[in-house]
Amino acid sequence: MERGGLMQLSHLKERLHRYLIDQLGDETSNLIEGSRPELKRFIASHIQAFTRQQQLAISGYEIDRLTEEMIDELTGFGPLEVLLSDPTITEILVNGSARIFIERRGVLSLSDLHFIDDHHLQRVIQRIIAPLGRRLDESSPMVDARLPDGSRINAVIPPIALDGACLSVRKFRKDMLQSQELIASGSLDAAILSFLQHAVQRRCNIVISGGTGTGKTTMLNLLSSMIDHRERLVTIEDTAELQLKHGHVVRLETRPPNADGHGEVAARSLVRNALRMRPDRIILGETRGVEVLDVLSAMNTGHEGSMTSIHANSAADSLLRMETLVGLSGVPVPEKTMRQSISSALEVIIQLVRLPTGLRCISEIIEIGEMSQGEYTTNVLFRYDRLHKTFIQESHQVLNEKLVGALETAQEAPP
Repeated sequence: MERGGLMQLSHLKERLHRYLIDQLGDETSNLIEGSRPELKRFIASHIQAFTRQQQLAISGYEIDRLTEEMIDELTGFGPLEVLLSDPTITEILVNGSARIFIERRGVLSLSDLHFIDDHHLQRVIQRIIAPLGRRLDESSPMVDARLPDGSRINAVIPPIALDGACLSVRKFRKDMLQSQELIASGSLDAAILSFLQHAVQRRCNIVISGGTGTGKTTMLNLLSSMIDHRERLVTIEDTAELQLKHGHVVRLETRPPNADGHGEVAARSLVRNALRMRPDRIILGETRGVEVLDVLSAMNTGHEGSMTSIHANSAADSLLRMETLVGLSGVPVPEKTMRQSISSALEVIIQLVRLPTGLRCISEIIEIGEMSQGEYTTNVLFRYDRLHKTFIQESHQVLNEKLVGALETAQEAPP
């Protein structure tokens, strides 16, 4: 190009886009729906004609690159195409048309890609959600959905988003992380893995606690893989992400209300329905509302070995979070009864954390014992020592009989 720079390229692509649309004319849909080679030949020839007309000095490599980008723009997701196809990228965060952040190995960085303008970004968002039957406009400026490959998207547009449309894509990992990979990465160690295996086999009720992006779904997948394949599982999620390699699974997903505000199917309804489906275990992707009452009830009434996750900054905070959710349900439950229900339902809490280095790991594992003078009795079993980057088994005296054998087995696990 005669003059380099991001703005020059942006203006060129915008002019090229408009020029190609004009040249396509009535043949737009036929070419776009036709073969890629045919569309590529058409676009390449017209890019060459455009650069000659504008007297632009562009190399053959740059013409090829612009051709591919224009094809992506006309048929795909524009600058997101290359990011969506990159298996090393786990999240894509678009903050307006000019800033696209990507996450690799838990670390965010600013990419050199961008959209032409906010209209371009909104066209791509509409293209993403159109097959999903979702609506995004000024009257409904937020959307949360799941792509066919399992990836999660969330989009917000003006007037809610003040600095232009924003898009978040949490990509779906096609191959579930295996236990040995997690050990190799430092997310846990062999002793913890052995303990978790036996805790699952002994049908302990487990809560996975952590912030956004700490690996709660990955941990749920790992624990679920340890369940006996003869058992019947029912999973309940807002957006289906669990990848259970299990022979007997019923997968349920909540449904948001339609444009008229009708048709919503909430997690609480699905938990109640799951109880009628003869599950051996219920796995709730995340507890975030009034469904907490039904989950606790299920854990206390014969569905041992059930699991869920919750947003909290520490294992102790996860208990407080559950109390808060019970309070927000509007059901008048005395504090003592509520705490008794929580302590008798839960047996193990696994706290996850994402370190500044991007590593997602277990920060602590605690057990819940019987109530004592109206307060929870907890015991730290394992914790992560950030200074020495090792896992430490804190307690040899456990409160829960189910965990005695599990902890003894963990002590015998190889380092």
